[in-house]
Amino acid sequence: MIRTTSPKPAAIPLRNYFFLLLLTLAAVFLHSYHPYVEDAEIYVPAIKKALDPSLYPHDAYLFTGQTRFSAFPVVIAGLVRLSHLSLDWVLLLVHAASIYLLLLGAWRICRQCFPEESASWCGVVLLACLLTLPVAGTALYIVDEYLTPRALATFSVLWALASWLERKPAQTVLWLAVAFVFHPLMAAFGVCYLAVLVAQKVTDRWRRQTTVSVFAAFALPVTSSAYHQAAGSRSYLFLTRWQWYEWLGAIGPLLLLGLFSRVARRKNLVVLARLSQALLIFGSLFLFAGLLISLTPRLFFLAEFQPLRSLHLIYILLILFAGGLLAEFVLQRKVERWLLLFLPLCAGMFYAQHALFPATPHLEWPGAATKNPWIESFLWIRENTPRDAWFALDPRYMELPGEDEHGFRAIAERSRMADWIKDPGAATIAPKLAEEWWRQVQSLRGWPSFQAADFRRLQRDFGVNWVVVGTAQRGGLICPYQNSALAVCRLE
Repeated sequence: MIRTTSPKPAAIPLRNYFFLLLLTLAAVFLHSYHPYVEDAEIYVPAIKKALDPSLYPHDAYLFTGQTRFSAFPVVIAGLVRLSHLSLDWVLLLVHAASIYLLLLGAWRICRQCFPEESASWCGVVLLACLLTLPVAGTALYIVDEYLTPRALATFSVLWALASWLERKPAQTVLWLAVAFVFHPLMAAFGVCYLAVLVAQKVTDRWRRQTTVSVFAAFALPVTSSAYHQAAGSRSYLFLTRWQWYEWLGAIGPLLLLGLFSRVARRKNLVVLARLSQALLIFGSLFLFAGLLISLTPRLFFLAEFQPLRSLHLIYILLILFAGGLLAEFVLQRKVERWLLLFLPLCAGMFYAQHALFPATPHLEWPGAATKNPWIESFLWIRENTPRDAWFALDPRYMELPGEDEHGFRAIAERSRMADWIKDPGAATIAPKLAEEWWRQVQSLRGWPSFQAADFRRLQRDFGVNWVVVGTAQRGGLICPYQNSALAVCRLE
């Protein structure tokens, strides 16, 4: 029978804070920094809209529909006003702070799991090395290369778990509340995991609730075809659309957790055994829910709750547990073994980031010059077009070679017609937007072959008065700006 142990004292040596700071700086340099890529096209415009309500008069609903449940835009805008720093600097500093707090929370958890301090540090260092690791087929990283509300919620969930392990229930509730303020979905996963920890025998009750949900779903109306198009564009929501290696990324961690639980029980690592077993139950339940939604057409609308993204929390804790066990039984205190593990791992992660953003500097510092023609065009637009300008561009522009997934709204600070990459998220979260999103993206089909008559149609049907086109498409248009790849043209 496994003995219970008392939580370790909460006091943390001052040197640990300093080491975590160095580890945070190293993590930022290792994993790159790109403040306006990918989902920043959702979050940064919401911040800028909070700072200046006159921005985005034509399309704000497409990103506020996704951020309305989070205080993130208001909080970051408030920090800009209070600090008198530029938004660029606030985004960088808060991004670094979120990584620091994530690693600190991870260390607090690890030291409850492992008696050796070296094991705790190995778990944290391993997490720092794998921050941009993709989480199976969920379209998530552990931590993105830019600031997101998910990062703030994640560190809050880890602090809540650490507080629970340290038997501080008030702090547990407080940190869960902070997580809900920034990202309700990530916070809900944290609550569910803690619920499993508190009562691991609730599995039968959860199954009954799931069954009730299934029967209730058949009584609900079918969502619109536009909503299905929007949700269907998000393959990460459906297990049946995952590749085999993504399935392995979902099932493999559960098998490892089962192994970790058995090893921990044999070695009398009580807390680790409990956490691993609870995480196995937690992951199995959400994997089952994700599979049920994928296989049941009438449950299609439940995909917006994204049960498969529970893997995000699973990956973080799995990395911590794996690092601690590696230090305990393999690396021990032999420096050459640590170097043999971490040097190739860091080199691989660094290379992967360069390959992911090949046309962009590894670190996009505030105010740094750029040679990326897409960013140059977006910056020109910000400085030289009216704030109420209404743009159209390729609905898949973020996927084009050399664009490196930089967001138009985030950089140019201007409205644009709906795209196929980020805006479907608004339609899946707020189905009422689906019809308008679908109407706009359909009107942009065949963009690479658009000519002057097609642009005039957009102007007539939607009121668009500016376009961003390839240089070969500028014929017959008035284009006050052009670089090596793009032209910014006014419709009259």
